[in-house]
Amino acid sequence: MTSPAQRRAREASREAPREAPREAPREVPPAAGRDEAPRRVARTTPVVGMAGGGQLARMTQQAAIALGVPLRVLAGAADDSAAKVVADVRTGDDRSLGDLRAFAQGCDVVTFDHEHVPGPHIQELERSGVACRPGSAALAHAQNKLVMRDRLSELGVPCPAYAHVPSTAPLPFLESWAGEHGWPLVLKATSGGYDGKGVWVVEGLSGDAGDLVRRLLDEGVDLMVEQHVPFRRELAALVARSPYGQGAAYPIVETVQEGGICTEVISPAPGLSGDLAAEAQHLALDIAGRLGVTGLLAVELFETDTGLLVNELAMRPHNSGHWTIEGARTSQFEQHLRAVLDLPLGSTEPTAPYTVMANVLGGDAPDVFERYFHVMAHDPAVKVHLYGKDVRPGRKVGHVTALGADLDEVRERARHAADYLRWGKR
Repeated sequence: MTSPAQRRAREASREAPREAPREAPREVPPAAGRDEAPRRVARTTPVVGMAGGGQLARMTQQAAIALGVPLRVLAGAADDSAAKVVADVRTGDDRSLGDLRAFAQGCDVVTFDHEHVPGPHIQELERSGVACRPGSAALAHAQNKLVMRDRLSELGVPCPAYAHVPSTAPLPFLESWAGEHGWPLVLKATSGGYDGKGVWVVEGLSGDAGDLVRRLLDEGVDLMVEQHVPFRRELAALVARSPYGQGAAYPIVETVQEGGICTEVISPAPGLSGDLAAEAQHLALDIAGRLGVTGLLAVELFETDTGLLVNELAMRPHNSGHWTIEGARTSQFEQHLRAVLDLPLGSTEPTAPYTVMANVLGGDAPDVFERYFHVMAHDPAVKVHLYGKDVRPGRKVGHVTALGADLDEVRERARHAADYLRWGKR
């Protein structure tokens, strides 16, 4: 049976703007004097280049192997997470136009495992004929929070109240803005932030908070202010869109944050009504179509008493989608490759009633692998993914996934594994 949420999501995918279909491969006529049926021109397997050598590129390599697609990675150093497992690694600076141009030579499509490649550099690649997916025009909305807020507001997408913080007289401006929208305020760097970095919750502007604002502006940090939203919980909608315009939506998940870092993802979001789930999927597919996204789009959402608000966008595989490796018929990494190559998108059907992903954060011991023995003996069904990173306290070094029919039991299994890998005890 197809649920109402799935039907609405499929309808939304059909409503997304479509680009013209690609020209079909030409038929090769038979050689003179031969009575042979026409044959199609042989295609070489396309090479996908991914700028950035982090764990997202590392996990994309697994999907590329299964698809038989060569993956080339531009890594900053030979010991980057992806560089340790990808055969075709080019070492360079993904913020250098020269390094990007050299890397893109021989790639059929270039994509990204983070948002920090400069937009003007991506535009130069596009002008030189490189297929970049997502393109610079779409990616700008994930690279700059103010650009995102302005565009989503133009489209009528529900967002928190926001404003650009002027560099002159910022404190009087913020005091006035708080008088209208209330304390606390949420200050954000318009670009460059991730995993809670570049975000500050400010209760007032006296003392240290005022000094923080002045220091950030003195350092040249472009700031915006947002209303502090009283939300019930945080959700995430993960969708994919191909250049042809095909769309696919995964189940809506709940994300649990601690200290600005996502620690747990629950799929599907427990207790979420079918109507609200369909609304979130439709919203994400609509944003993907209107912004011209190719590849994955993760839409982070606040669930409030009055409905959904969009918090952030990411145009790449996302932490909220790691559960799909075991928990969906098509992982987000395979789906991203399918989308950027303009292949038919894969099934997003769950493989279990519930899937819980728990991030593994660094503890006080450098060797996490030695703790595999307990985790695997305690729960042979739990799946462990380590990213090949040096362990530092609080650093995201891997994740674990558990599946099952009893949500409380599945959460406990995932938490136990993640806690033991971090601390070696419960």
